[in-house]
Amino acid sequence: MATLKDIAKLAGVSPATVSRVLNCDNSLSVADETKKRIFEVAAELDYKTVKQRNKNPDRRLKVGVIHWYSQKQELEDPYYYTIRKGVEEECFDKKIEVTTVFRNDDSSMINKLNDLDGAIAIGKFSKEDLKEFSMYFSNIVFVDSSPDEKKYDSVVIDFKKAMLEVLEHLLDLGHSKIGFIGGRECIGRNREPIDDEREIAYHKFMKNREIYDPDCVYIGRFIAEDGYNLMKKAIEKGNLPTAFFVASDTMAIGAIKALYESNINVPGDVCIIGFNDIPTAKYFVPPLSTVKVYTEFMGATAVGLLLERINENREIPKKVVVPTKLIIRESCK
Repeated sequence: MATLKDIAKLAGVSPATVSRVLNCDNSLSVADETKKRIFEVAAELDYKTVKQRNKNPDRRLKVGVIHWYSQKQELEDPYYYTIRKGVEEECFDKKIEVTTVFRNDDSSMINKLNDLDGAIAIGKFSKEDLKEFSMYFSNIVFVDSSPDEKKYDSVVIDFKKAMLEVLEHLLDLGHSKIGFIGGRECIGRNREPIDDEREIAYHKFMKNREIYDPDCVYIGRFIAEDGYNLMKKAIEKGNLPTAFFVASDTMAIGAIKALYESNINVPGDVCIIGFNDIPTAKYFVPPLSTVKVYTEFMGATAVGLLLERINENREIPKKVVVPTKLIIRESCK
């Protein structure tokens, strides 16, 4: 088993400094870069501090909520906000202290994450992110992604099944020309784009039915402005699909606005189905048909998984798949 001397030698500091850093001595004046180096070496050697090995059952648990969105992005798309809300409410009920970190707002997380019992990471994360998280804690649950199901707990939804239900419903209504409006997200320092499972499922379904048309696919960002602009582009192109699946309710609201400005009736001329079932979806004009995602439940479930890891020392990872529900309202009849 690794010792403080082993870490000190590799990190180039004294054993006393290693001890104080790993035990979160806030009175110690050490550069963040030095702290980071010590945590990296400790993680590589799989070193466990006294606090990690002998947890005090009377001590209040401290959990980090790592959000891959910035606060500004979260306001533009409430999907991740409601997941975070579910996490924070469950922690409040269980008297767990919460430290929230917006990943894109913090260049260094050391001072916020080095004294936690575990973390819940909301969103999508790169391999570099996973390595950085491992410096601070071994207990972590991912929500809305599953970067390594053989190692980490995760809570996700079945995007493929949700898409099949949507597309089958539109076919049953008699639509064969079905458009797709979606978004792309990026991870890591190099902003590498990641595939959206809804878009993949759409391509596969439409090709299998031999009704696929690449000109009916529009990709932007998951914000209302892009939903509006992409629908404008579709309208200007002409030969408009009779139905659209829009990959977020926020984008769908923008898309419907563009249709109304062009005197195209929803659902008379074009049917719209969104995704998420945000709180305002049923109050929109017309009320928005959408796929309901139980986001707050996803957040609460993540807390339960993390507590199992911390309190019961469960070692086998779990992947929880939360079901979705197709909600039909007046935007698709």
